Amino acid sequence: MSLSVVNDETFRELVLEQEKPVLVDFWAQWCPPCHMIVPVLTEIAEERAGSLIIRKLNSDENPLTARDYQVMSLPTLILFRNGSPVWTTVGARPKARLLADLDAALATATV
Repeated sequence: MSLSVVNDETFRELVLEQEKPVLVDFWAQWCPPCHMIVPVLTEIAEERAGSLIIRKLNSDENPLTARDYQVMSLPTLILFRNGSPVWTTVGARPKARLLADLDAALATATV
């Protein structure tokens, strides 16, 4: 399974207008940690397919969306719920830590 890609034009429909929470991976081709995190995100996407959507956005090719969400370092992961960012992290991290942080963010964002 590969992670689905969004761009400046499809961001609203594929991220902001989704009923499920959406984790967006802001990345760039030149960023080694961005490539390191892909297998972790792919595993999470498969394991959480029923409850979480994961999308990738190339920040170099889609500067408008990256600017709108003040993405300054890569990789940046932003969790969106009901069209709003509810959690952000910067940098690659181990799967267990990422899942723990995601679960905590999802639990507090269910208001």
